[in-house]
Amino acid sequence: MKQDAAEDNTNFHRRKSIPPYMKAISGSLGGIMEASCLQPIDVIKTRLQLDRSGNYKGILHCGTTISQTEGVRALWKGLTPFATHLTLKYALRMGSNAVLQSAFKDPETGKLSGYGRLLSGFGAGVLEAIVIVTPFEVVKIRLQQQKGLSPELLKYKGPVHCARMIIREEGFRGLWAGVAPTVMRNGTNQSAMFTAKNAFDVLLWKKHEGDGKVLQPWQSMISGFLAGTAGPICTGPFDVVKTRLMAQSREGGELKYKGMTHAIRTIYAEEGLLALWKGLLPRLMRIPPGQAIMWAVADQVIGLYERRYIQAAL
Repeated sequence: MKQDAAEDNTNFHRRKSIPPYMKAISGSLGGIMEASCLQPIDVIKTRLQLDRSGNYKGILHCGTTISQTEGVRALWKGLTPFATHLTLKYALRMGSNAVLQSAFKDPETGKLSGYGRLLSGFGAGVLEAIVIVTPFEVVKIRLQQQKGLSPELLKYKGPVHCARMIIREEGFRGLWAGVAPTVMRNGTNQSAMFTAKNAFDVLLWKKHEGDGKVLQPWQSMISGFLAGTAGPICTGPFDVVKTRLMAQSREGGELKYKGMTHAIRTIYAEEGLLALWKGLLPRLMRIPPGQAIMWAVADQVIGLYERRYIQAAL
């Protein structure tokens, strides 16, 4: 009887699991919405991080300067690779996290420990950093650092042309410039984000995965916003170093930064400790709202699946 009860309990939890492909779909739809809304903040963040001479006095000054000198459209530079990158990144992030969480669940109870949740998030972050984030961000940053809108004056004419030029001049490895700090940044970010999002859902709304309860979009936005705040503060130096490594090219001689550790030391020596957190405010203006938008969409898609297929089967 006890064995039958245990089997029933295990089957119950397995039945409640949301398949990874559904998580991937929800993430990709959320990514499209996020990219469309928040691209200008990402452009400003990149320009501030690449500003070594103090041309920009802050977020508003940077945005105003770009609009006045290059046109409003310049604030959406790199939107195509950014939107594609977010869509694919969130699909891989949500899907791989679901697969890893399934692997870390207790086979008897179907429960996931806090340690397993952290590791699942870190693994998903590392995977997305290597497969998707690094090459897309290299292209995006090279496009964003170009000033002006006249195609004939720009080195890179578009995302595809940019990728081809990088491969031609720097080899395929050029598309993975800055991969080490990107892995550290994304692994840490996702480990914290998935853990925090689950904790806020339970703490604020008493929402547990598979319980059939669908959060209102504003509830998902609050949980997502709060979950997205810790990562940027903890991983600021990795993000600055990643941007510097991705922005430099071999054109005109030797590379200024030889790698992640050398870049951290060089930036600290030349610009001071706070330079390692350059662009933090625009990151905080982009990432938490981005997570709020993404989770508002993703939770609705996942909630619809829970109501139709999971709760109906119970």
